[in-house]
Amino acid sequence: MPRILGIDLPREKRIDVALTYLYGVGQVTSAQILNKAGISPSTRAKDLSDDQVTRITTAIMQGSKVEGDLRREISQNIRRLIDIGSYRGTRHRRGLPVRGQRTHTNARTRKGPRQAVGVRKKPAPAAAKKA
Repeated sequence: MPRILGIDLPREKRIDVALTYLYGVGQVTSAQILNKAGISPSTRAKDLSDDQVTRITTAIMQGSKVEGDLRREISQNIRRLIDIGSYRGTRHRRGLPVRGQRTHTNARTRKGPRQAVGVRKKPAPAAAKKA
């Protein structure tokens, strides 16, 4: 199983699809990486030699931020928005949609499961308690 930047790639998938398992690498970036490394996209991940894995890793490191560096940069950007008190930062802090979506209905992905409001049983009558 090829291991690139600390991530185990699936063995049976084509390498152009397997590279998308890296955070920050999509289909287009995967194709660019393979083109730079000189590897056919139709090659299976299990068929890669050590030299090919090294070339892919080098191409990724030269071209783009992925995995930990990218996650760190994104979290720092969000933290900056929260610290300066911008509208987007406030939305991040409250766990609401950031990009202008409606929240009256929908937005369940950001808001989480519905919270029941005002649901309460009526107290039992006093006569029923004595019996």
